[in-house]
This record gives sequence, structure tokens and C-alpha cells, in this order.
Amino acid sequence: MNKENQSRLDTYISAVQDLSKHFIGYPISRDFDYSELYPLLKYPLNNIGDPMIESHYGLNSRSIEREVVQFFAELFKAPKDNSWGYVTNGGSEGNLYALYLARELYPQGMVYYSESTHYSVQKNIHLLNMPSIAIRAQASGEMDYEDLKDAVHTHRDRPAIVVANIGTTMTEAKDSVASIKKMLKNSAIRNHYIHCDAALAGTYLALLEKEPKFDFESGADSVAISGHKFIGSPIPCGVVVVKKNYKDRIGQAVSYIGTMDTTITGSRNGHSPLFLWYAIKKMGKEGLKARALASMELAVYATSELKKLGVMAWRNDDAITVIFPKPSEEICVKWQLASEGNHSHLICMPGVTKEIIDEFLVDVAAAR
Repeated sequence: MNKENQSRLDTYISAVQDLSKHFIGYPISRDFDYSELYPLLKYPLNNIGDPMIESHYGLNSRSIEREVVQFFAELFKAPKDNSWGYVTNGGSEGNLYALYLARELYPQGMVYYSESTHYSVQKNIHLLNMPSIAIRAQASGEMDYEDLKDAVHTHRDRPAIVVANIGTTMTEAKDSVASIKKMLKNSAIRNHYIHCDAALAGTYLALLEKEPKFDFESGADSVAISGHKFIGSPIPCGVVVVKKNYKDRIGQAVSYIGTMDTTITGSRNGHSPLFLWYAIKKMGKEGLKARALASMELAVYATSELKKLGVMAWRNDDAITVIFPKPSEEICVKWQLASEGNHSHLICMPGVTKEIIDEFLVDVAAAR
């Protein structure tokens, strides 16, 4: 590499290092160390096709991917003999896959999602050309179940496909699968599909066995999480877990790769499953639980300290997201805060420390 390009690269690396010091507004963990896996970056690992079926393409991490999927299938209490999943490019792909299955299962179905749902859901609905209705959200960000009931009643001749948020983007609100199931039963809607978008909160809520429950035993038909959020990964990734009999409706054999085409993408990143597998094996369930509790304790601290400064900060139950009135543009830019309307939030992800929060509090106090 010539001097000019090397200088460009060095400048970029330095900028990334500086930016990472004040990164509290988005749900990304960055306290990972995958240096033991670096030798594998020399190889083009590709998990093309179904992770449960081997392929003619030998440079893959399917065996590792299967262990990752099994971990989340057990965590979300998926049926032992009727579960399937794969490592995705992120929560958005997981949502797309679940909606795709729901459409194939119920071609005449109506999709219901709250106004606080992640933008990927509305985009995916558009891509799949599915009819849909947006449901009002409560002040906390949780779905308004009365509005959902009214909407379902209006279209009770159609199967209901409901997207439940297990941690909304701005307030980390959780929709109740039990309330949704009860409403569908009382409305005599026999044909229905419930997908849980658990991108941020799903992993740690399940590990800590917090309410509201959103697993398969509670009524979910599919669950999608992001791997780069709570667990952490240098490459965006996720996991989607579904009922196997639903997946079997869409697969087709592809002779030249020697496997089934059952995922959204063709070629799939073979390195992401390695990162997730490494983290799961290194920390174990107990380590992941401790990680979650530390984040929640830090969120309690951040909320309390902001209130002491006269900032009207708040958080939903068992959330690591702290919401407060939008501060100055200077603070928003420096700390990379996510904002919507008049409010911003910070997220106490693993990697965010008390010292970082204290530095943020100093800036907030100075601005006030």
C-alpha cells in the first residue's frame, strides 16, 4: 500500500477509535475480543443454503451455526422436535423471514404492528406486498391492546399476523404475547401467527426469565434477535428461530450447491456464527446473565443521576434504555444519541461503563 493510502487508513482507524469513546446512543456492544478467531479471517467461510444440511461448499461453519441456533431455540423454549433457524444478517432479516413464513402460511392474513415497531417491519411488509394495519402505542411505547382488538374485529374474517415488540427502538417497551393471545382467543380468531421482534431485549430477558414472557411456550411462532447488540460482534448479525413445519413450506433443492435454499439470502456470512458461538461458549449462560444484570444496574444509576441534575429521565421495567428530553445538538453529536421528536435516549450496553456515564453527566450538567 502506498503512503497516501496508508495515511488514509491510519486516519480512519484513529477516527473510529475516538468515536467509540462516546458511543452510548445505539444498541451495540463493543466489549468483545475475538482475536482468537483472527486466523479464520483468511478463509472465505460461506454458509450458503440450509444450515441443517451440508453442502458441496466445504468452507463453511454450519456445525458451529447449528450449535448457535440450538442455544437460542432452547433459550426461547422452541418445540424440541419442531424448531429450525439460522444466523441472519441482523434483526431486520429475521423479521423479513418470519413475515415471509406467515404470508406463506396465511396468504390472506392481515399484519398488525404498533406504531413503535422498528422501521424494518413496515419495509418488509411492503416488500412482501402484505396488507397491514398500524396499531397505536401507549405512552411507554407498548402496544395499545384495545386498538389492536378493534382492528382485529374489523377484519375478523382474515387470519391475524401480529408483530410483538420485545424492546422497541426508542423506549425498549415490551408487548405482551399473553395479552395478544388472549385477545385473539376472545375474538375467536383461530388462524393467527405471532412473531416476536426481540432484537435488543430478547436475549437478556429470556436469560433472566423476566416478564412479559415471549417464548414459544407463551405463544410465539417465531422469534428474531440481533447478535451484534447484547452479545456483540464486529459484523452485524442475528438469529431467527421458527417452527420447522412452517419452514418446510418454502424450501427448494438447489443441485449445484448440494443443499436446500431455505433462507432469505443465498450466500451467507460464515464468520458471524463463529463470533456468536465463541461468546456463548466463553461466557456461558451465567456469564451472559451477569452481563445483563450489570447493564440494568448501570441504567438504574444513569436514570437516578440524570434526575439529580433535574433531567426528567425514565426507563421501562427491566430496560437498559434511558429516555430523557433531547439535549443540545452539541451533546447529541458528541455522544451519538438517538433522538426522536423532543426525546433522546442512551443505552447501557455491555461496554458502556460507569466512568463513561459520569463523563456524559458532566457534559449534561455543564449544559444546564
